Amino acid sequence: RRGKGQPPPPASILQFLKSLNVILCVFCLVHGQQCRIQKCNAEYVAATSPNHGLMEDHLTDVDYCIALRAYSLCTKKTARACRGDLVYHSAVFRIKELFSQHNCSSVGPTSSFKAAGTTKPLVSEICNYESRTGFQKKFAHCGLFGDPHLRTFKDEFQTCKVEGAWPLIDNRYLSVQVTNVAVVLGSSATATSKITVIFKSYRGCIEQKVYQATTEDLPLAFLDGTKSGGEREGAGSLRILEKTGFNQVEIQARYIGTIIIVRQVGKYLTFAIRAPEDTLNFSEENGGLQLCLHGCPKNELIREHSLGRESSKPHLQGSRQPYTVATATEKCRQILQVEDVYFQSCVFDLLTTGDPEFSLAAYGALEDLKALHPNKLKLQKSPQTSSTPNNGALRQTEIAPPLLCFVLSLLLLF
Repeated sequence: RRGKGQPPPPASILQFLKSLNVILCVFCLVHGQQCRIQKCNAEYVAATSPNHGLMEDHLTDVDYCIALRAYSLCTKKTARACRGDLVYHSAVFRIKELFSQHNCSSVGPTSSFKAAGTTKPLVSEICNYESRTGFQKKFAHCGLFGDPHLRTFKDEFQTCKVEGAWPLIDNRYLSVQVTNVAVVLGSSATATSKITVIFKSYRGCIEQKVYQATTEDLPLAFLDGTKSGGEREGAGSLRILEKTGFNQVEIQARYIGTIIIVRQVGKYLTFAIRAPEDTLNFSEENGGLQLCLHGCPKNELIREHSLGRESSKPHLQGSRQPYTVATATEKCRQILQVEDVYFQSCVFDLLTTGDPEFSLAAYGALEDLKALHPNKLKLQKSPQTSSTPNNGALRQTEIAPPLLCFVLSLLLLF
Protein backbone atom coordinates (compact mmCIF):
# COMPACT_ATOMS: atom_id res chain seq x y z
CA ARG A 1 0.00 0.00 0.00
CA ARG A 2 1.45 3.36 -1.04
CA GLY A 3 1.23 6.41 1.18
CA LYS A 4 0.14 9.82 -0.08
CA GLY A 5 2.75 11.52 -2.12
CA GLN A 6 4.75 8.35 -2.80
CA PRO A 7 5.69 7.67 -6.44
CA PRO A 8 4.36 4.50 -8.13
CA PRO A 9 6.71 1.50 -8.11
CA PRO A 10 9.00 1.11 -11.09
CA ALA A 11 7.74 -1.04 -14.00
CA SER A 12 10.46 -3.64 -13.32
CA ILE A 13 9.09 -4.30 -9.83
CA LEU A 14 5.54 -4.67 -11.15
CA GLN A 15 6.76 -7.12 -13.78
CA PHE A 16 8.61 -9.12 -11.11
CA LEU A 17 5.53 -9.31 -8.91
CA LYS A 18 3.41 -10.47 -11.84
CA SER A 19 5.91 -13.20 -12.69
CA LEU A 20 6.08 -14.30 -9.07
CA ASN A 21 2.29 -14.47 -8.95
CA VAL A 22 2.20 -16.73 -12.03
CA ILE A 23 4.85 -19.03 -10.57
CA LEU A 24 2.93 -19.34 -7.31
CA CYS A 25 -0.31 -20.11 -9.17
CA VAL A 26 1.38 -22.80 -11.27
CA PHE A 27 2.98 -24.34 -8.16
CA CYS A 28 -0.33 -24.42 -6.32
CA LEU A 29 -2.07 -25.95 -9.34
CA VAL A 30 0.54 -28.71 -9.71
CA HIS A 31 0.58 -29.42 -6.00
CA GLY A 32 -3.20 -29.55 -5.93
CA GLN A 33 -3.28 -32.15 -8.71
CA GLN A 34 -1.76 -34.81 -6.47
CA CYS A 35 -4.32 -37.28 -5.19
CA ARG A 36 -4.36 -36.93 -1.40
CA ILE A 37 -6.76 -39.76 -0.56
CA GLN A 38 -4.16 -41.59 1.54
CA LYS A 39 -3.76 -38.47 3.68
CA CYS A 40 -7.53 -38.34 4.12
CA ASN A 41 -7.61 -42.01 5.10
CA ALA A 42 -4.78 -41.58 7.59
CA GLU A 43 -6.40 -38.56 9.25
CA TYR A 44 -9.73 -40.36 9.55
CA VAL A 45 -8.12 -43.46 11.07
CA ALA A 46 -6.15 -41.30 13.50
CA ALA A 47 -9.28 -39.38 14.47
CA THR A 48 -11.25 -42.54 15.23
CA SER A 49 -8.36 -44.35 16.93
CA PRO A 50 -7.75 -42.71 20.30
CA ASN A 51 -6.60 -45.98 21.88
CA HIS A 52 -4.22 -47.47 19.30
CA GLY A 53 -6.68 -48.86 16.81
CA LEU A 54 -10.08 -48.31 15.29
CA MET A 55 -12.31 -47.64 18.25
CA GLU A 56 -15.43 -46.20 16.59
CA ASP A 57 -17.72 -47.74 19.19
CA HIS A 58 -15.97 -45.84 21.99
CA LEU A 59 -16.43 -42.40 20.40
CA THR A 60 -19.54 -40.35 21.13
CA ASP A 61 -21.97 -39.99 18.26
CA VAL A 62 -21.17 -36.30 18.01
CA ASP A 63 -17.40 -36.85 17.89
CA TYR A 64 -17.69 -39.62 15.33
CA CYS A 65 -19.94 -37.55 13.04
CA ILE A 66 -17.46 -34.66 13.25
CA ALA A 67 -14.65 -36.99 12.21
CA LEU A 68 -16.75 -38.45 9.39
CA ARG A 69 -17.67 -35.01 8.04
CA ALA A 70 -14.00 -34.01 8.12
CA TYR A 71 -13.19 -37.20 6.21
CA SER A 72 -15.85 -36.38 3.63
CA LEU A 73 -14.64 -32.80 3.28
CA CYS A 74 -11.06 -34.01 2.76
CA THR A 75 -12.15 -36.33 -0.07
CA LYS A 76 -14.10 -33.52 -1.74
CA LYS A 77 -11.04 -31.29 -1.73
CA THR A 78 -8.99 -33.92 -3.54
CA ALA A 79 -11.80 -35.16 -5.81
CA ARG A 80 -10.49 -33.62 -9.02
CA ALA A 81 -6.96 -34.99 -8.62
CA CYS A 82 -8.27 -38.43 -7.61
CA ARG A 83 -10.58 -38.96 -10.55
CA GLY A 84 -10.27 -42.62 -11.61
CA ASP A 85 -8.42 -43.65 -8.41
CA LEU A 86 -10.03 -46.85 -7.06
CA VAL A 87 -8.97 -46.13 -3.47
CA TYR A 88 -10.63 -42.71 -3.67
CA HIS A 89 -13.89 -44.02 -5.11
CA SER A 90 -13.95 -46.82 -2.55
CA ALA A 91 -13.51 -44.25 0.25
CA VAL A 92 -16.34 -42.07 -1.08
CA PHE A 93 -18.67 -45.06 -1.27
CA ARG A 94 -17.72 -46.13 2.27
CA ILE A 95 -18.30 -42.61 3.62
CA LYS A 96 -21.86 -42.63 2.27
CA GLU A 97 -22.46 -45.96 4.01
CA LEU A 98 -21.05 -44.67 7.30
CA PHE A 99 -23.19 -41.52 7.21
CA SER A 100 -26.24 -43.74 6.93
CA GLN A 101 -25.13 -46.32 9.52
CA HIS A 102 -24.35 -43.72 12.19
CA ASN A 103 -27.21 -41.34 11.33
CA CYS A 104 -24.75 -38.50 10.79
CA SER A 105 -25.73 -35.28 9.07
CA SER A 106 -23.50 -34.03 6.28
CA VAL A 107 -23.95 -30.51 7.67
CA GLY A 108 -22.10 -29.54 10.84
CA PRO A 109 -18.66 -28.91 12.38
CA THR A 110 -15.63 -30.70 10.97
CA SER A 111 -12.64 -29.34 12.92
CA SER A 112 -12.94 -30.13 16.62
CA PHE A 113 -11.93 -33.78 16.37
CA LYS A 114 -8.30 -33.20 15.41
CA ALA A 115 -5.80 -32.06 18.00
CA ALA A 116 -2.74 -30.37 16.57
CA GLY A 117 0.27 -32.61 16.20
CA THR A 118 -1.53 -35.88 16.95
CA THR A 119 -1.96 -37.33 13.48
CA LYS A 120 1.59 -38.44 12.79
CA PRO A 121 2.26 -40.49 15.94
CA LEU A 122 -1.21 -42.08 15.78
CA VAL A 123 -0.67 -43.17 12.18
CA SER A 124 2.72 -44.56 13.18
CA GLU A 125 1.10 -46.61 15.94
CA ILE A 126 -1.61 -47.85 13.61
CA CYS A 127 1.10 -49.26 11.33
CA ASN A 128 2.76 -51.13 14.21
CA TYR A 129 0.79 -54.17 15.39
CA GLU A 130 2.37 -54.36 18.84
CA SER A 131 1.79 -50.68 19.57
CA ARG A 132 -1.76 -50.92 18.27
CA THR A 133 -2.83 -54.04 20.14
CA GLY A 134 -0.41 -54.44 23.05
CA PHE A 135 2.27 -57.07 23.66
CA GLN A 136 0.14 -59.81 25.25
CA LYS A 137 -1.13 -61.29 21.99
CA LYS A 138 -0.86 -64.96 21.02
CA PHE A 139 1.21 -65.90 18.01
CA ALA A 140 1.26 -69.02 15.82
CA HIS A 141 3.92 -70.63 13.63
CA CYS A 142 3.66 -72.51 10.32
CA GLY A 143 6.46 -74.09 8.31
CA LEU A 144 6.75 -76.03 5.04
CA PHE A 145 9.96 -77.78 3.99
CA GLY A 146 11.41 -80.91 2.40
CA ASP A 147 9.21 -83.55 0.83
CA PRO A 148 7.09 -81.51 1.88
CA HIS A 149 6.54 -81.59 5.63
CA LEU A 150 4.02 -79.20 7.12
CA ARG A 151 3.82 -77.79 10.63
CA THR A 152 0.43 -76.08 10.92
CA PHE A 153 -0.60 -73.08 13.01
CA LYS A 154 -2.27 -75.58 15.34
CA ASP A 155 1.07 -77.35 15.96
CA GLU A 156 0.14 -80.43 13.93
CA PHE A 157 2.89 -82.08 11.89
CA GLN A 158 2.05 -83.70 8.55
CA THR A 159 3.81 -85.13 5.53
CA CYS A 160 1.89 -84.55 2.31
CA LYS A 161 2.04 -85.09 -1.43
CA VAL A 162 0.32 -81.85 -2.60
CA GLU A 163 1.83 -81.66 -6.08
CA GLY A 164 1.03 -78.47 -7.99
CA ALA A 165 -0.16 -75.10 -6.64
CA TRP A 166 -1.61 -74.99 -3.11
CA PRO A 167 -2.65 -72.13 -0.77
CA LEU A 168 -0.91 -72.03 2.59
CA ILE A 169 -2.63 -68.87 3.86
CA ASP A 170 -5.48 -66.76 2.53
CA ASN A 171 -7.05 -64.06 4.70
CA ARG A 172 -7.83 -60.35 4.46
CA TYR A 173 -4.23 -59.38 5.25
CA LEU A 174 -2.11 -61.94 3.48
CA SER A 175 -2.12 -64.69 0.83
CA VAL A 176 0.62 -67.30 0.43
CA GLN A 177 0.69 -69.93 -2.33
CA VAL A 178 3.30 -72.60 -2.99
CA THR A 179 3.98 -74.75 -6.03
CA ASN A 180 5.38 -78.23 -5.48
CA VAL A 181 6.99 -80.38 -8.16
CA ALA A 182 7.88 -84.07 -8.35
CA VAL A 183 11.38 -84.83 -7.11
CA VAL A 184 11.98 -88.49 -8.02
CA LEU A 185 10.72 -90.48 -10.97
CA GLY A 186 8.35 -93.23 -9.89
CA SER A 187 7.65 -91.61 -6.51
CA SER A 188 5.04 -89.19 -5.18
CA ALA A 189 7.76 -87.22 -3.38
CA THR A 190 7.48 -83.50 -4.11
CA ALA A 191 9.28 -80.32 -3.02
CA THR A 192 8.55 -76.61 -3.22
CA SER A 193 9.80 -74.83 -6.33
CA LYS A 194 7.86 -71.53 -6.08
CA ILE A 195 6.48 -69.34 -3.29
CA THR A 196 4.21 -66.33 -3.87
CA VAL A 197 3.32 -63.99 -1.00
CA ILE A 198 0.73 -61.20 -1.43
CA PHE A 199 0.61 -58.47 1.21
CA LYS A 200 -2.79 -56.86 0.74
CA SER A 201 -3.28 -53.09 1.02
CA TYR A 202 -3.72 -51.98 4.61
CA ARG A 203 -5.45 -48.78 5.70
CA GLY A 204 -3.03 -45.88 5.50
CA CYS A 205 0.08 -48.07 5.89
CA ILE A 206 1.06 -50.03 2.78
CA GLU A 207 0.14 -50.51 -0.82
CA GLN A 208 -0.39 -54.08 -2.05
CA LYS A 209 2.94 -55.83 -2.54
CA VAL A 210 3.79 -59.19 -4.09
CA TYR A 211 6.90 -61.22 -3.28
CA GLN A 212 7.78 -64.25 -5.40
CA ALA A 213 10.67 -66.69 -5.03
CA THR A 214 11.57 -69.57 -7.35
CA THR A 215 14.27 -72.20 -7.44
CA GLU A 216 16.18 -69.97 -9.88
CA ASP A 217 15.72 -66.69 -8.01
CA LEU A 218 15.47 -65.66 -4.36
CA PRO A 219 14.99 -61.90 -4.83
CA LEU A 220 15.65 -59.19 -2.23
CA ALA A 221 12.74 -57.08 -3.48
CA PHE A 222 9.05 -57.26 -4.29
CA LEU A 223 7.92 -57.79 -7.88
CA ASP A 224 7.78 -54.01 -8.45
CA GLY A 225 11.43 -53.66 -7.44
CA THR A 226 10.81 -52.00 -4.06
CA LYS A 227 11.96 -53.27 -0.69
CA SER A 228 9.25 -51.69 1.47
CA GLY A 229 5.50 -51.14 1.56
CA GLY A 230 5.39 -48.05 -0.63
CA GLU A 231 5.47 -44.29 -0.24
CA ARG A 232 2.74 -43.99 2.38
CA GLU A 233 3.51 -42.91 5.92
CA GLY A 234 4.08 -46.16 7.80
CA ALA A 235 5.24 -48.02 4.68
CA GLY A 236 8.43 -48.93 6.55
CA SER A 237 6.31 -51.36 8.56
CA LEU A 238 6.74 -53.78 5.61
CA ARG A 239 10.28 -54.47 4.51
CA ILE A 240 12.60 -57.16 3.12
CA LEU A 241 15.84 -58.04 4.88
CA GLU A 242 18.73 -60.14 3.60
CA LYS A 243 20.35 -62.53 6.05
CA THR A 244 24.08 -62.21 5.44
CA GLY A 245 25.84 -65.52 4.91
CA PHE A 246 22.63 -67.46 4.38
CA ASN A 247 20.62 -68.10 1.23
CA GLN A 248 17.46 -66.76 2.80
CA VAL A 249 15.20 -63.72 2.90
CA GLU A 250 13.26 -62.35 5.86
CA ILE A 251 10.13 -60.25 5.34
CA GLN A 252 8.95 -58.18 8.29
CA ALA A 253 5.33 -56.99 8.22
CA ARG A 254 5.12 -55.03 11.47
CA TYR A 255 1.69 -53.60 10.68
CA ILE A 256 0.24 -57.12 11.12
CA GLY A 257 2.90 -58.41 13.54
CA THR A 258 4.13 -61.01 11.04
CA ILE A 259 7.57 -62.34 10.06
CA ILE A 260 8.18 -64.62 7.06
CA ILE A 261 11.39 -66.49 6.22
CA VAL A 262 11.99 -67.99 2.77
CA ARG A 263 15.06 -70.19 2.27
CA GLN A 264 16.62 -71.73 -0.80
CA VAL A 265 18.09 -75.13 -0.02
CA GLY A 266 19.68 -76.78 -3.02
CA LYS A 267 17.14 -76.78 -5.84
CA TYR A 268 14.11 -76.17 -3.61
CA LEU A 269 12.55 -73.68 -1.20
CA THR A 270 11.34 -73.69 2.40
CA PHE A 271 8.79 -71.40 4.06
CA ALA A 272 8.22 -70.30 7.66
CA ILE A 273 5.93 -67.71 9.23
CA ARG A 274 5.00 -66.31 12.63
CA ALA A 275 1.70 -64.42 12.79
CA PRO A 276 -0.75 -63.24 15.46
CA GLU A 277 -3.61 -65.67 16.01
CA ASP A 278 -6.20 -62.91 15.74
CA THR A 279 -5.23 -62.33 12.08
CA LEU A 280 -5.61 -65.99 11.06
CA ASN A 281 -9.39 -66.57 11.32
CA PHE A 282 -9.08 -69.53 13.67
CA SER A 283 -12.76 -69.23 14.50
CA GLU A 284 -13.86 -69.69 10.88
CA GLU A 285 -14.45 -73.38 10.26
CA ASN A 286 -15.15 -72.80 6.59
CA GLY A 287 -12.21 -70.54 5.86
CA GLY A 288 -11.42 -72.29 2.60
CA LEU A 289 -8.41 -74.41 1.76
CA GLN A 290 -5.44 -73.14 3.79
CA LEU A 291 -2.77 -75.73 4.51
CA CYS A 292 -1.20 -73.74 7.35
CA LEU A 293 -4.58 -73.39 9.06
CA HIS A 294 -6.38 -76.66 8.33
CA GLY A 295 -3.58 -79.00 7.21
CA CYS A 296 -3.45 -81.06 4.04
CA PRO A 297 -6.59 -82.72 2.62
CA LYS A 298 -6.94 -86.33 3.78
CA ASN A 299 -6.30 -87.74 0.31
CA GLU A 300 -2.98 -85.85 0.18
CA LEU A 301 -1.66 -87.09 3.53
CA ILE A 302 1.09 -89.69 3.63
CA ARG A 303 0.11 -92.12 6.38
CA GLU A 304 2.06 -94.77 8.22
CA HIS A 305 1.79 -98.51 7.51
CA SER A 306 3.48 -101.58 8.96
CA LEU A 307 6.48 -102.90 7.08
CA GLY A 308 8.18 -106.20 6.74
CA ARG A 309 11.92 -106.58 7.07
CA GLU A 310 12.28 -106.92 3.31
CA SER A 311 11.17 -103.29 2.98
CA SER A 312 14.06 -101.89 4.99
CA LYS A 313 15.95 -100.79 1.90
CA PRO A 314 13.92 -98.75 -0.59
CA HIS A 315 14.53 -98.93 -4.33
CA LEU A 316 13.84 -95.56 -5.91
CA GLN A 317 14.27 -94.69 -9.57
CA GLY A 318 16.26 -91.55 -10.22
CA SER A 319 17.91 -91.35 -6.79
CA ARG A 320 21.28 -89.65 -7.03
CA GLN A 321 22.65 -91.32 -3.91
CA PRO A 322 20.69 -94.26 -2.45
CA TYR A 323 20.53 -94.41 1.33
CA THR A 324 19.77 -97.18 3.75
CA VAL A 325 18.03 -96.42 7.02
CA ALA A 326 21.37 -96.62 8.82
CA THR A 327 23.26 -94.31 6.45
CA ALA A 328 20.38 -91.82 6.28
CA THR A 329 20.17 -91.75 10.06
CA GLU A 330 23.90 -91.20 10.38
CA LYS A 331 23.78 -88.38 7.83
CA CYS A 332 20.99 -86.61 9.74
CA ARG A 333 22.78 -87.07 13.06
CA GLN A 334 25.65 -85.01 11.66
CA ILE A 335 23.29 -82.03 11.36
CA LEU A 336 20.45 -82.54 13.86
CA GLN A 337 21.22 -83.40 17.46
CA VAL A 338 17.75 -84.37 18.72
CA GLU A 339 15.71 -87.22 17.21
CA ASP A 340 12.45 -85.31 16.91
CA VAL A 341 10.04 -84.86 13.99
CA TYR A 342 12.60 -82.74 12.12
CA PHE A 343 15.15 -85.52 12.46
CA GLN A 344 12.55 -88.04 11.30
CA SER A 345 11.71 -85.84 8.32
CA CYS A 346 15.38 -85.62 7.43
CA VAL A 347 15.73 -89.42 7.35
CA PHE A 348 12.50 -89.84 5.41
CA ASP A 349 13.56 -87.31 2.77
CA LEU A 350 16.97 -88.96 2.26
CA LEU A 351 15.34 -92.35 1.81
CA THR A 352 12.69 -91.11 -0.63
CA THR A 353 14.85 -88.76 -2.72
CA GLY A 354 18.45 -89.85 -2.25
CA ASP A 355 19.34 -86.14 -2.24
CA PRO A 356 21.66 -85.16 0.65
CA GLU A 357 20.61 -81.49 0.39
CA PHE A 358 17.22 -82.42 1.85
CA SER A 359 18.92 -82.88 5.22
CA LEU A 360 19.72 -79.17 5.14
CA ALA A 361 16.04 -78.38 4.56
CA ALA A 362 15.13 -80.03 7.85
CA TYR A 363 17.94 -78.18 9.61
CA GLY A 364 16.83 -74.83 8.16
CA ALA A 365 13.21 -75.47 9.16
CA LEU A 366 14.30 -76.21 12.73
CA GLU A 367 16.36 -73.01 12.85
CA ASP A 368 13.35 -71.04 11.60
CA LEU A 369 11.22 -72.64 14.29
CA LYS A 370 13.69 -71.55 16.96
CA ALA A 371 13.71 -68.01 15.58
CA LEU A 372 9.96 -67.66 15.07
CA HIS A 373 8.23 -69.97 17.51
CA PRO A 374 5.93 -67.88 19.73
CA ASN A 375 6.73 -69.88 22.88
CA LYS A 376 10.33 -71.03 23.28
CA LEU A 377 9.29 -73.26 26.20
CA LYS A 378 7.34 -75.49 23.81
CA LEU A 379 10.31 -76.25 21.61
CA GLN A 380 11.23 -79.35 23.61
CA LYS A 381 7.82 -80.87 22.93
CA SER A 382 7.12 -82.63 19.67
CA PRO A 383 4.14 -81.33 17.69
CA GLN A 384 1.12 -83.54 17.15
CA THR A 385 1.17 -85.82 14.13
CA SER A 386 -1.77 -86.80 12.02
CA SER A 387 -1.10 -90.53 12.18
CA THR A 388 -0.56 -93.22 14.81
CA PRO A 389 2.52 -95.49 15.01
CA ASN A 390 1.92 -99.13 14.19
CA ASN A 391 3.33 -101.87 16.42
CA GLY A 392 4.25 -103.89 13.36
CA ALA A 393 6.93 -101.48 12.25
CA LEU A 394 10.49 -102.65 11.71
CA ARG A 395 12.90 -102.37 14.67
CA GLN A 396 16.68 -102.01 14.60
CA THR A 397 18.89 -101.85 17.66
CA GLU A 398 20.77 -98.73 16.68
CA ILE A 399 17.70 -96.70 15.71
CA ALA A 400 14.70 -95.70 17.85
CA PRO A 401 11.52 -97.71 16.98
CA PRO A 402 9.31 -94.58 16.57
CA LEU A 403 11.76 -93.25 14.00
CA LEU A 404 11.55 -96.44 11.95
CA CYS A 405 7.79 -96.49 12.22
CA PHE A 406 7.56 -92.94 10.90
CA VAL A 407 10.19 -93.18 8.17
CA LEU A 408 10.15 -96.70 6.79
CA SER A 409 6.42 -97.25 6.78
CA LEU A 410 5.84 -94.12 4.66
CA LEU A 411 7.85 -95.69 1.86
CA LEU A 412 5.01 -98.06 1.01
CA LEU A 413 3.41 -95.20 -0.88
CA PHE A 414 6.31 -94.86 -3.28
